[in-house]
Amino acid sequence: MKNKYIFRSKISEAKFRQIVKLFVLDLDATQISQIIGVSRITINRYLMAIRERIAGFCEAESPFQGEIEVDESYFGPRRVKGKRGRGAGSKTIVFGMRKRNGKVYTEIVPDCSKSTLQSIIRGKVELDSVIYSDNWHGYDGLVDVGYDKHYRVNHGKNEFVNGKSHINGIEGFWGYSKSRMSKHRGVHKKYFYLHLKECEFRYNYRNEDLYQKILKILRENPLFLS
Repeated sequence: MKNKYIFRSKISEAKFRQIVKLFVLDLDATQISQIIGVSRITINRYLMAIRERIAGFCEAESPFQGEIEVDESYFGPRRVKGKRGRGAGSKTIVFGMRKRNGKVYTEIVPDCSKSTLQSIIRGKVELDSVIYSDNWHGYDGLVDVGYDKHYRVNHGKNEFVNGKSHINGIEGFWGYSKSRMSKHRGVHKKYFYLHLKECEFRYNYRNEDLYQKILKILRENPLFLS
């Protein structure tokens, strides 16, 4: 069956386009299955494959340049009593950066150490950029590695905005992502990365036609479901 978006497709191109349209509308696999008459298990396979292509597209985005906000956030169950510190308990730690009036990039990290955070920044942010962060010690020394313009806000002292120094944009993205994921009644760790990248993609292209954007990605890199 001919379908330019999937190799050896078992469904028509028209039906697959319908799946993509409903995915863009943020319907879940059960809802899509009921609407188009394909099993939920099959729909889930298509949705995960689409998320994999979206994730790959996001990872290939160009380095950031300009005014960049950086921050970390923690996804998962509430903190376990008695455990303290960033990412305490079984939470997943995510590092993110956002270009002001631009796009977001996210990455799951094992910890919030200086070496972990700064290695990502150095790989993704041009040296002539302006970086805004909070006062976490993981950002100490950015000036020493070439980022001459690094400005901070001290959340520990209830300072959230100091002139142009703030990280409100990336913090807004964290709120958006957690709200979206809560609709899934919890995302399994196995699939968390794909859902995170879906949030990133939806946020970055929220002012564009997501349906056409996804179809273009899939035309250039069709799905292969064995």
